[in-house]
Amino acid sequence: MSTTGSTAFNLDFTELAEEAWERAGREMRSGYDLRTARRSMNLMTIEWQNRGINMWTIEQGSLDLVAGLNTYPIPTDTIDLMDHVIRTGAGSASTQADLTITRISASTYATIPNKLQEARPIQILVQRNSGETNPADSTLSTTITTTSTQITLSTTVGLAAAGYIKLDDETIYYQYITGNTLFVCSRAQNGTAAAPHTSGIAVYVPQLPAVTVWPTPDNSTQYQLVYWRLRRVQDAGAGIETGDMNFRFLPAAAAGLAYQIAVKVPELMPRVQMLKDMYDEQFNLAAGEDREKAAVRFVPRQMFIGGGSA
Repeated sequence: MSTTGSTAFNLDFTELAEEAWERAGREMRSGYDLRTARRSMNLMTIEWQNRGINMWTIEQGSLDLVAGLNTYPIPTDTIDLMDHVIRTGAGSASTQADLTITRISASTYATIPNKLQEARPIQILVQRNSGETNPADSTLSTTITTTSTQITLSTTVGLAAAGYIKLDDETIYYQYITGNTLFVCSRAQNGTAAAPHTSGIAVYVPQLPAVTVWPTPDNSTQYQLVYWRLRRVQDAGAGIETGDMNFRFLPAAAAGLAYQIAVKVPELMPRVQMLKDMYDEQFNLAAGEDREKAAVRFVPRQMFIGGGSA
């Protein structure tokens, strides 16, 4: 007998929810059953991201650095950056080079005396913000054009010393504040477009994931930050889409969703421990397979303090 010749098996979310309800010990009977399963699925995939790295959510990206600008937004669904380099001579087979850039903590960055010093960046601070946008208790005081780099607000109370604001649909980065005026404003950030804005409009504060490099890029060459990021798993959707996961995680998804459903239904409580054990086993199997399989070499850093011979 011949085989199918196909390896395309997958489950859309409705099928996954049906499988989970049946494993929990009941058929899916209503639209609410599908809705509560969708909610549990979204919470469970967030839990997966808290458990560790999901290899299929690692993506490469890049940012063209601008002379005099040290902070850049990254996609709002970014959880963290895994690796990063500074690239010079991008696109040239003969001159392209990737140079190490070291990640530092917020406390280390805070101790740098001159954060505006310009040179090739050698350190990077990753700001793992939520991507949400919150209203500020402020309005735009004067009308601005598409090229304005100084922006005066009714108040700057509550704004960070340097950061982002949102006016209408445009995101703007400012480097410092004096009084109620934002200075050295970089327009059209985070994929938005520069536009004129009229006085009196509301000011919002986007909490964007971002990176800050040090030293601030100079104009001696074109620098590009190349990074590999860990993004969020996409939402469960309306029911007709397949899950945003590697096929190896389908058994874990069905087992985990069955467990998540059972803990919410009183008559299914006797099955909870069994379903949890099955979920833990399936997740560990999938996570054990979903890992980097390359040799790792550890090189100690040598540091010499003092001088002279004994």
